[in-house]
Amino acid sequence: MLKKKPMRSCVITKEKLEKKDLLRIVRNKDGIVSLDITGKASGKGAYLKKDEEVILKARQNKILDRVLETTIPDEIYEEMLNIVNK
Repeated sequence: MLKKKPMRSCVITKEKLEKKDLLRIVRNKDGIVSLDITGKASGKGAYLKKDEEVILKARQNKILDRVLETTIPDEIYEEMLNIVNK
């Protein structure tokens, strides 16, 4: 039997993609926002497609601020852009 691949939606494009094609940003119970490389960190999470345009659009529209109900530091966006551009 084939194992089902976990699908998640990008908060910008609304596309359903596999977890490996997305970046997860998480806000823990202390309000600290981080990039979740493992995909297993606890807290409220949001997914973004691994695409420079999508990340820049998220930063411009402050959609992650709304979804995670906090202010996302610029370092998080820089970290995501570095991962996508590698």
